Amino acid sequence: MATTSLADSSSRGMTREEKKVIFASSLGTVFEWYDFYLYGSLAAFIGAAFFSEYPEATRNIFALLAFAAGFLVRPFGALVFGRIGDLVGRKYTFLVTILIMGLSTFLVGILPGSASWGIAAPVILIALRMLQGLALGGEYGGAATYVAEHAPDNKRGYYTSWIQTTATLGLFLSLIVILVIQNWLGKEAFAAWGWRLPFILSFVLLGISVWIRLSLSESPAFQRMKEEGKGSKAPLSEAFGQWKNAKIALLALFGLTAGQAVVWYSGQFYALFFLQNVLKVDGQSVNIMIAIALLLGTGFFVFFGWLSDRIGRKPIIMAGLALAIITYFPLFHALTWAANPALAKAQETVRATVTAAPGDCNFQFNPVGTRKPVSSCDIATDFLAKSSIPYDIVATAPAGTPATVTIGSETVSSFDGATAGADAAAKTAAFTKGVNTALQDGGYPLVRDPAKVADSKLDAFVAANPKLALDAAAIRGGTKTMVPVAQAVKDKLITADEAAGATEVAVFSVPGAGAFRMVADPAAVNWPKVIGILFILVLYVTMVYGPIAAILVEMFPTRIRYTGMSLPYHIGNGWFGGLLPATVFAMSAAKGDIYYGLWYPIVIAAMTLIIGLLFVRDTKGTDLHAVE
Repeated sequence: MATTSLADSSSRGMTREEKKVIFASSLGTVFEWYDFYLYGSLAAFIGAAFFSEYPEATRNIFALLAFAAGFLVRPFGALVFGRIGDLVGRKYTFLVTILIMGLSTFLVGILPGSASWGIAAPVILIALRMLQGLALGGEYGGAATYVAEHAPDNKRGYYTSWIQTTATLGLFLSLIVILVIQNWLGKEAFAAWGWRLPFILSFVLLGISVWIRLSLSESPAFQRMKEEGKGSKAPLSEAFGQWKNAKIALLALFGLTAGQAVVWYSGQFYALFFLQNVLKVDGQSVNIMIAIALLLGTGFFVFFGWLSDRIGRKPIIMAGLALAIITYFPLFHALTWAANPALAKAQETVRATVTAAPGDCNFQFNPVGTRKPVSSCDIATDFLAKSSIPYDIVATAPAGTPATVTIGSETVSSFDGATAGADAAAKTAAFTKGVNTALQDGGYPLVRDPAKVADSKLDAFVAANPKLALDAAAIRGGTKTMVPVAQAVKDKLITADEAAGATEVAVFSVPGAGAFRMVADPAAVNWPKVIGILFILVLYVTMVYGPIAAILVEMFPTRIRYTGMSLPYHIGNGWFGGLLPATVFAMSAAKGDIYYGLWYPIVIAAMTLIIGLLFVRDTKGTDLHAVE
């Protein structure tokens, strides 16, 4: 098959072969991101099938391993497959990565759960997840290198920018497939077995990707290098063991990808978390708003790639970093006022004060979401942070006394989780109820769900909630539901001993008397403004991410290009970016300020901006054969 030359002319259009190269590389990478995102999107169903039967400590270990596989393992995949790609070739290496990713994903779909295979099921699942992480670590570098080495020197930013759209398109594809199957089967069938179908479907996508990639030729730059006998015999040691190349990798990491990663994760992932978990906007609305912003912004990956061929890669990436640094605080403040104005107003007027003994408050870094607060201060601050309440910590309480939370004129005592024992659930309920009541009195947008109360417990429930001014007789005069005893026990409405041989239990639904929820009033959400802010955040993502493949490829010589560019990319995105949500939350919880955690992406972006401006050379128009 004929191959395309690297740099013929500045005026010619894209050839048929080049279009095929871009399409095949991008399509395969979309499918790999599709496979990768499925695990995150369906984590709850996977957990129910593979982890739910085990003790909490065991579940936490599996969650930690799954997290490590998803993010921390990716740089090792970059090393393994980068080395193979520089020794054997780009085409065959990213054929292997897509085979590993596709087969691993398919096997997740058919793997029996822990109920059938016991402990072997989650162990195999984690092994498959690790293979996914390794494969993704090799895929991006292969696709970017392969496309770049087919591109004319003066159009490499434009050509490689198509690869940059794949993560967003893969996310879209996974969400669409999940929604279609969920609506087709219904929620119950989907939860029982239907969640496996998106994984099984990946086998079809794998076949399409492999068929297309098999028709491709090796990259011309790699072929020429092999013909000239200039290939590397030890890409890893040459790329990172020789200072002249290791220095380039360090500059690529700290002067480009670390900042690019935090801007990408802030604009595309943390913004979703912030809207849903901090501002309490309902999940469906958040997904729609994020989807619209991504649809509006995705084309700018290609635009900024194209623009980088005219004005340079570095100016665009540095401008995106600078804009993020300058505007993140005002943008996220504006997002709060647009999405939940009632919460924003309450935060301005009402703060909580946590009074605790010295040493009782800890930094709550929780990357896998399994750590439970134990000390009385941590229990209090964890609850307030997750409820989006600003607070101050005053470490003046006597040693050994539980922390207290003061809101306005009301003070609620926390408790020590280590000594609570069997009373932990009751103490948690009392603490959260007391704090939520004080917050509701202070103007925070909390609502209470209906409470389901068994008839035998109704009088006690009324007596325990004097502020609600309930009338037991009026409630009994309303509608009641007869619930089978087994279901009532499962729902914790009564205990098995309280059933006293009955087969059914009368249950009443008491409006506004159940669990508290912080909410964003749907009628108050300013959709155009929220989408506009999200679009700006996505625009920053496209600025830093659109030209990144081109500049990374152009920084390294052909003989170690796959290895050299893959590792800094995946350390930046897998570690600096992957740890962003947990780090931001921990910082915000430590300070009692929902915006404080934004200092993490801002500081990392500022570091990259300074190093990039001072030490990173722009690479626009580089002849890949001349890079040494």
